[in-house]
Amino acid sequence: MKGKRILTAGISALMSISMLAGCSSSTPASSSSAKPGTDEVITLTVWSPQEDQADDQGNWLNKELEAFKAAHPEWKLEFKLGTCGEGDAGSMVTQDSEAAADVFMYANDQIPTLLNAGALAELGGSTLEAINANNDKGIVDFLTYDGGVYGVPFTTNTWFMYYDKRVFTEEDVKSLDTMLEKGVVAFPLNNGWYNASFFLANGCKMFGDDGTDGSAGVQFGGDAGLAVTNYLIDLAANKNFVNDENGVGVGGLGEGKVNAFFSGSWDYNNVVNAIGEENVGVAVPPTIKINGEEKQLLSFSGVKAVGVNAHSKHMEQAVALAAFLGGTQAQQDHFDLRAIVPTDKNVKVQGNSLIDVQNATVVGASFAQPFVPEMNNYWTPAADFGKNIVDGAVTHDNAKDTIEATVKLWNSSAVE
Repeated sequence: MKGKRILTAGISALMSISMLAGCSSSTPASSSSAKPGTDEVITLTVWSPQEDQADDQGNWLNKELEAFKAAHPEWKLEFKLGTCGEGDAGSMVTQDSEAAADVFMYANDQIPTLLNAGALAELGGSTLEAINANNDKGIVDFLTYDGGVYGVPFTTNTWFMYYDKRVFTEEDVKSLDTMLEKGVVAFPLNNGWYNASFFLANGCKMFGDDGTDGSAGVQFGGDAGLAVTNYLIDLAANKNFVNDENGVGVGGLGEGKVNAFFSGSWDYNNVVNAIGEENVGVAVPPTIKINGEEKQLLSFSGVKAVGVNAHSKHMEQAVALAAFLGGTQAQQDHFDLRAIVPTDKNVKVQGNSLIDVQNATVVGASFAQPFVPEMNNYWTPAADFGKNIVDGAVTHDNAKDTIEATVKLWNSSAVE
């Protein structure tokens, strides 16, 4: 994988491949597949984000499960549903991987954690053939670990900017500093998934040039890191800046207290409901000015995928379901119901500004989110660092000491 993703995030994923079930696994438990008799009920446990099961958003998961049952009359299928966000799968599934869901959705940076728990089956055979045929190589690379592919991709995973077109022009939103002169901008400074973008913009490195060298550590210190820290101190003190946590961004947008905030495609419907579709603007992350030079913010990027638990007692059916949930029609439904941007090259959604912006962000304004084990040390210190800036505990006087101390925490030898 490359650091700045130079790829075309194809607008598509698997063709309807509910009949495909080729699978292999790095763990012995996944090599056995139950062969149910004609009258045996096959129960699959499926975990997805709550939004995918919400009636007011079309209940995407229920729609797809019913379609899967109809496509497989040879199986007597029942489903047990659970709620688990893609970002939480690594912690929830690994609590008891044998009792966890047969099929679940996860963000690709959690692959090492899930594999260490023996909770993720490697895909092969006709399923893998379809994944490769219907997704760009860069998408598949996100799900490739030690030569194996561990999920069916269904959307690229990154963040970009939403803004109120009544306040900002398309020219304004190219620069964060320009925006702060005209309106209120919310940004989650106490969230490591977002605040790394400032350091990456200024040339700081994270686990090497492309995020794959765990021994290289997080290199957010030195003069470059100090310049970013000082920029963030001024940003937090700006009267037109609001720290975005607990829904402040999208909530404030609806109330007119915030005019722009940063999130992903999962928030599109919320933004439309807040200010009306005609007023919704979307744009790649803007530039920031550090030491007189414009620097492009780089968001983390990756993919979200449908994974199969290596401990599933019904491996054939679980793999078929994962393929179906990542299939062309399912991705089309996901986009139509929740504006989840597809990866499948066969989905017919070209010409949509949301898709154009998400793909442009992945291609030119992002950094492939590292999933080396050392990344586990990054999140808590990154959140604390941002919180201390927002709270005013970090000043220009102690900025150098603060960032250097944080770098030491990031590069601790103890990986949790």
